[in-house]
Amino acid sequence: MEAPMRQPEEIRKRKLKARPVPCIAIPTRAFPLPVPPPLAVPLPPPPSASASSSSPSLPLSSSLSSFPLSAIANDNNTPRHSDLVRLRFLGSGASGNVHLVRHLPSSQLFALKTLPLSLQDDAARHNLQREIQILCQAHHPHVVRCHGLYEINAEAQILLEFMDGGSLSSKILNETQIALVFRQVLLGLEYLHKRRIVHRDLKPANLLINSLDQVKIADFGVSRILSRTIDPCNSSVGTIAYMSPERIDTDRNQGGYDGYAGDVWGVGVSALEMFMGRYPFLPPGKRPDFGTLIWAICGDEAPAMLIPQEATPQFRSFLEACLQKDARKRPTVSHLLSHQFVAPR
Repeated sequence: MEAPMRQPEEIRKRKLKARPVPCIAIPTRAFPLPVPPPLAVPLPPPPSASASSSSPSLPLSSSLSSFPLSAIANDNNTPRHSDLVRLRFLGSGASGNVHLVRHLPSSQLFALKTLPLSLQDDAARHNLQREIQILCQAHHPHVVRCHGLYEINAEAQILLEFMDGGSLSSKILNETQIALVFRQVLLGLEYLHKRRIVHRDLKPANLLINSLDQVKIADFGVSRILSRTIDPCNSSVGTIAYMSPERIDTDRNQGGYDGYAGDVWGVGVSALEMFMGRYPFLPPGKRPDFGTLIWAICGDEAPAMLIPQEATPQFRSFLEACLQKDARKRPTVSHLLSHQFVAPR
């Protein structure tokens, strides 16, 4: 007698467990807003014009290529690349390496993000130009400002506003702090969404704070830029832990994906993580494999079951609205701004 065929659901579960993903960092440290952590390394004073030639800090590049990308993104106010001096390394990730740099004429600090370029045709370069132009034209108090772009030796270097408080990754906040943070995040997202810009990778690591207690969204649009410039098989664009169910399981929407609703899901996951002090969809200390992580996000369990009992009704309502498994039931960012949890008190 022939063995009974496996059900499609069993086959899918088996396939989902095939590939490992990097462990998600478990937050362990409280972050008492509004005081941001100090800079780890004291910054040197700006060198004088006479001393700049003997300074150990060197300009980022002595030989610049042509600027077909930067020409479309920069203006007369964009700092010259030769006037930037690298101070220290800030961090790295799927979206590239970031260094702290100083603009010598003004002594102003910036963050310089480096992205690899691998464009083989004019159409791809044109699409990238359009994405970067959108990135550099976004001006909002709760969106990290892009000040210019340089194309150097097969790299795109994006000059960004420096946020001296770092990211909100691994920070544990109370409800009052979370409400203050995410009202600012939602205001920034509303600005982006009205301009038809979708973030696609909203998570605590992409939410930055400065010494003025301003929270700003970082890396918006970078996921789209990366998808055009590097091999998607070798990248982690759109961290899977913060992806919405319909983006992972395309059968859920017959292959369609609403990026605006996906950003709202990212708001919910990020807010819940900051409250719980760990990634919410897995048990404490659990090292996820690909299948376990996807099953936790796309499975039948309602995210509302994950919300701690100590959450107030207002916060619970906010999280439940953001974490609807059905993307069509999630409110827009504009609607969320009127929610009693984040509305001005």
